[in-house]
Amino acid sequence: MGACSAAVSADSGHNTLVFDIDTEKIAAFASLDKTRIESYLHEKELAEMCAQHADHLRFTSDYQEVFAFLDTCDAVFMCLPTPEIGETGESNLTYYTAAAEQLAVALAKRNGGAQQKYVVIVNKSTVPIDMIDMTKELLMKAGVTNFGVVSNPEFLVEGKAIEGSIRPDRVVVGAESEQDFGIMRNIYNRFYTSSTVGYLEVSPKEAAAGKLLANYYLFSKLAQCFDVIGRTCEAFDDVTFENVRSIITADKRISNWGFYNSLYAGGSCLIKDARSLSHQLQTAGKVSSLVNETYLANKRQLELFLSRPETEAGFDWQGKTVALLGLAFKQDTNDTRNSPSLDIVRFLQEKRVKEVRLYDPVANDMFGMDFPASEQLVYMADIRSATMHADVVIIATDWPQFRQVAEVLLALPEKNALIMDGRRMLQHRYDELQKAGFSLIAVGSPFLGITNN
Repeated sequence: MGACSAAVSADSGHNTLVFDIDTEKIAAFASLDKTRIESYLHEKELAEMCAQHADHLRFTSDYQEVFAFLDTCDAVFMCLPTPEIGETGESNLTYYTAAAEQLAVALAKRNGGAQQKYVVIVNKSTVPIDMIDMTKELLMKAGVTNFGVVSNPEFLVEGKAIEGSIRPDRVVVGAESEQDFGIMRNIYNRFYTSSTVGYLEVSPKEAAAGKLLANYYLFSKLAQCFDVIGRTCEAFDDVTFENVRSIITADKRISNWGFYNSLYAGGSCLIKDARSLSHQLQTAGKVSSLVNETYLANKRQLELFLSRPETEAGFDWQGKTVALLGLAFKQDTNDTRNSPSLDIVRFLQEKRVKEVRLYDPVANDMFGMDFPASEQLVYMADIRSATMHADVVIIATDWPQFRQVAEVLLALPEKNALIMDGRRMLQHRYDELQKAGFSLIAVGSPFLGITNN
């Protein structure tokens, strides 16, 4: 979300320089062309905000510009990926360390080597709780002086990052000195003086821990919903997920967030952060079984969903044509990281299906980087072409337009496909679809076969 943070920084009136080693991405953002920007990051209002504040915002892949900028800048935000190493839970800090080491060399040379300008290094990335110690050690080793290190995690929702950046529910700043807090208050003055934003000043380690724990808690709520509540509704006839949800969320003590039944909780943050938390707890000699079970429940959900056609409907995948609707991990983004469709395609290939027709409103190109088009994998331009003559229709992403899939299916000449609703997008049409000749497997429902009345 570095680009979103930069755009909002410029919107706040700050002169902002964005550096990245990906020259093509930087060229796309520097062009201020909406289509080119959204091909990399599909975020509502991002391109427009970049263009609106072009006088305060510059994109570069030339590090010489960074050198010059460091002489006068107040803060450097570190917005680097910190992916999990395999399935160990340990964060891969290669990108962060490489960027920090390059930055350290430049910082030591600022102001002609005098370093009289104080600067804060801001960890925006989700990093280990004790990362501040590593960052300070790395900088001091390179001879950097007159600096501070701040933890300032972001709590943005993909697809709504600009809205969340302009109107955040809270801003968390973790610092060790009043000087560092003062610089951050100036950067975030619009939020520090706001009566509607929770501006929280804590220690750097508290800020880092708060980010990991918040994402774990959200992840656990999702997993409990589909692994317990949804599974109960799948086990009994005449127990409708939506009605059960209404009963539970009527209790004012229970927040209604997270009561979405889904085939999988994907994305770049929840899984990675929960695994990182588990790894750090175990490294510290603490129990992390509940965190681990949340991760396993998520994996189990997708595995069970994909097994249901064979176990409940006696279905044979081999030689079938499958329409896979939704390639992004969620609506309003083209991000395919940890998308359930990645594992679904692998599963379908193992089952030797004849053809997989893939469609997403914005993520076809991004998904194609992992799964290029082939004789078996065909990217489609719309829902109707994807579902025509399909033996199975899988809804994997909660795009609002997929609520109209029932209309498309009911208009097809052949009405005998197996519908797999991984998001309960068609819940309001299940009876009608069954009567028309479709059978359904939906998260949160028992197997729904064809009915004759």
